[in-house]
Amino acid sequence: MTSQLTTIEKPPVTESGEPSRDEVFSALSNRRRRHTIRYLKQVDAEARVRDIAEQIAAWENEVEIPAVTYKQRKRVYTALHQSHLPKLAKSGFIEYEPDRGLASLTDEGRDLDVYLEIVGQNEILWGEYYLGLGVVCGLLAGAAWIGTVPFAWLSGYAYAGLFAALFGISGAVHRTVTRRNRIG
Repeated sequence: MTSQLTTIEKPPVTESGEPSRDEVFSALSNRRRRHTIRYLKQVDAEARVRDIAEQIAAWENEVEIPAVTYKQRKRVYTALHQSHLPKLAKSGFIEYEPDRGLASLTDEGRDLDVYLEIVGQNEILWGEYYLGLGVVCGLLAGAAWIGTVPFAWLSGYAYAGLFAALFGISGAVHRTVTRRNRIG
């Protein structure tokens, strides 16, 4: 008897060959699916569904793996096997062999972090922030160029250093926030 991968059916893709946004957001809309991606990224290899379920049960119950009960693990295992792993496989984010109880990430699954720019209700997108920062720097440079006081008092090197520092600090903060939101 040959094992069958659940990725046989092609997932919806865009013209560039990438998964559609709807498919990505649908896959990431469930915490157990995000935990599955996180776990598979951490092990970076083919993993047994039993091990995935055990780790997810530990995360969900905020306990160490040895403290996970049979009931907790079984509840997660059943949901993974019946729903979450087939959905991730159909979307093309994992390869899942239900007969062997194995799952592994695909290249598309490794690239899901780009969809996780999480923005709070009173926050702005990073793209908007950088656009605003660029406009402010441009206005400062323009004011210095036409000789407006007090902006003309600083040299071009001082402005270059200031702008480099602003963008460097912004980039470091952006990287920190993005790393916090990563899966795995």
